[in-house]
Amino acid sequence: MNNNFATRLSNFFINYFTLTQDLVPQAEAEQSIREGVSFRGTNILILIVAVLIASLGLNTNSTAVIIGAMLISPLMGPIIGLGLGVGVHDFELIKRCLRNLCMAAGFSVLASTLYFLISPVNEGHSELLARTSPTIYDVLIGFFGGAAGIIGLGSKNKGNVIPGVAIATALMPPLCTAGYGLATWQLNYFFGAFYLFVINSIYIAFATFIGVKLFKYKGESAVDNSRANRVRKIVYCVAVLTMLPSIWLTYRMLQDNKFQVNANAFVARECVFPATQVLSREAYIQNGQKYIRIALMGKILPADSLNAALSSRLDFFNLKGTKLIIVQGDAVNTGSAMTSSASDIYQLAQATITRQQTEIDSLRQLLNSENSARAIGLRISPELKVLFPQVKDIAIASTVFAGVESERLDTANVALVSYSAKMTAAQSAKFKDYLKARLGLPAINIVEVSPTVARTPGSTLQKATP
Repeated sequence: MNNNFATRLSNFFINYFTLTQDLVPQAEAEQSIREGVSFRGTNILILIVAVLIASLGLNTNSTAVIIGAMLISPLMGPIIGLGLGVGVHDFELIKRCLRNLCMAAGFSVLASTLYFLISPVNEGHSELLARTSPTIYDVLIGFFGGAAGIIGLGSKNKGNVIPGVAIATALMPPLCTAGYGLATWQLNYFFGAFYLFVINSIYIAFATFIGVKLFKYKGESAVDNSRANRVRKIVYCVAVLTMLPSIWLTYRMLQDNKFQVNANAFVARECVFPATQVLSREAYIQNGQKYIRIALMGKILPADSLNAALSSRLDFFNLKGTKLIIVQGDAVNTGSAMTSSASDIYQLAQATITRQQTEIDSLRQLLNSENSARAIGLRISPELKVLFPQVKDIAIASTVFAGVESERLDTANVALVSYSAKMTAAQSAKFKDYLKARLGLPAINIVEVSPTVARTPGSTLQKATP
């Protein structure tokens, strides 16, 4: 029973995945590949036109134009021919493909450089930036694209495989981006984009080589086996060495992506305030240091306390060592529109204005309190005239006593009173209770002064008038 099931399962896969009946003869497949290797006459002109179209697409950030340029470009020919040459041990074909591929890449970079030198628009758009950071995923795209290409060329039903491979592997845009990097002298663009082109070319050729071996294409009858083995070793070494930088770049990309996810989670969960909202957030890495910049809108929060509270929560989101930059107030709207030096000056001026405004508000509060204290005597004088006619003048003040021996400060409420006639002890106690209740004070000290002092010009005591 088990043997029958295994047999039926194997027959199922054989029937669906066998290539024997769909493959064209080796001679026909080779002829088709060899015809696309040449780069003379119309091919080189078509390549230059495709480069200019792709440059226009990158310049205007138009995906449709870039796709059209990739369909026009004849770059796939020498790359697939290179894989075929390695597979069938045709060393002359390998040399011709390498020479034509180098010429094609050189003409492409030169044409795009000249275009971007005269183009009035030199800003890097997303389609340009996407061609400067190759990863292991680009290696896989190149390899599987090359696999689809050799299967399509070796089968009877070719369909639209080669145009699809040209679009998927995107050979033309990296060369145009490399030209942009040279024209604007941004070498990180040039090296990143050219490395992406090398990845695509090598792994398309490598997949073609493996496909040729799987299709069991026969090599040259008279071949130097030692030379063939040496070429194969070179192919494997080049494939591995080309992959290594992309693995490192992929690791960095994944780390950056993890940092972005953690930073967004931190801001979403920790930066929740009653009267303040997060206007924008930005997580970035500069010179190896991680930063999170948060712009707040609404009620201004104490900067030091806020920074300390949020920084203590960074470890819970795997953000240890990350520096927080919190922007509040008018700096939120102006910081992005100014240069760094001007922004620093503006923020310093804003901080100074805020501090001075706080001091003004504090002084106003003290002044209002002083004026209120001066007016108290006038407000209660009609009541005093009826309840305590012995009181001649009164002044209410809140003063600070400094202990001479203890060097301590103590605030006390004081009533300076001059009497027209002496009060008894009971009357004095009743007068004190009245002042505490009337003024809403927990305690008050009554200090008797002579009428002369109360009436001296320039004295801080005001005469109570009916």
